[in-house]
Amino acid sequence: MITDEMKWSKQSNSAAAKAMSVLGMIKRTFNTVNKEMFLTLYSIYIRPHLEYCIQAWAPYFKKDIDVLEKVQIRAMCYETSSVYKELTLRTKT
Repeated sequence: MITDEMKWSKQSNSAAAKAMSVLGMIKRTFNTVNKEMFLTLYSIYIRPHLEYCIQAWAPYFKKDIDVLEKVQIRAMCYETSSVYKELTLRTKT
């Protein structure tokens, strides 16, 4: 998706929205995930949305890069909090 001004902002926003919705689906589906499981889920379901044709539309505006990085940051926060939950559950038993 490209605008009349030849900018790829729509593509960045669309890719980030799809990846964010998949991340939300993963959060709703799994209560806790270990690091290996999350890395597998991330690389299979989220990363392809962020990397699809990235060579062609290569985001170079700061706002486009920030939109894509926001997904990665949110995924990292979910992964670390989920690992923390898993560790606390292990120590309680």
